[in-house]
Amino acid sequence: MNEAIQLIDAVARNSYAGQMTFGEVVGKLIGAGVESYFADYRSGRTTYYLQDGSVHAVDFGRKEYPIPAAFDAIALLAAIRGAQRDAVRYPEFIQLSMAAGCVGYIVWIAGRHVSYFGHAGEVHVEHFPSAN
Repeated sequence: MNEAIQLIDAVARNSYAGQMTFGEVVGKLIGAGVESYFADYRSGRTTYYLQDGSVHAVDFGRKEYPIPAAFDAIALLAAIRGAQRDAVRYPEFIQLSMAAGCVGYIVWIAGRHVSYFGHAGEVHVEHFPSAN
């Protein structure tokens, strides 16, 4: 297994365990050459897309939290703000965002934003906070 894949796996493990902030995750993934990643709550898998064109997927297991059909952007935003303040770590973020009707999201590292998706194709775009 190459070094980048080992780093991605370690970051995923630590993130799923609630041991890293979103900023720490992104920083480590940049170091591994990741340009974007897709967390699919319905399949329980995160797929990482590397700058060299390779792809690596990590199964995190399907969470048995219900995902309502309605997309609640306000509740999703509250979960996002909690994560930005480090009041919410990834295990709780998964539960809160799923409860808001989110089925998954794509982190666009180079574009510095995240696109969150609902069942009917609703999209909430959240830009990375500025580093002030």
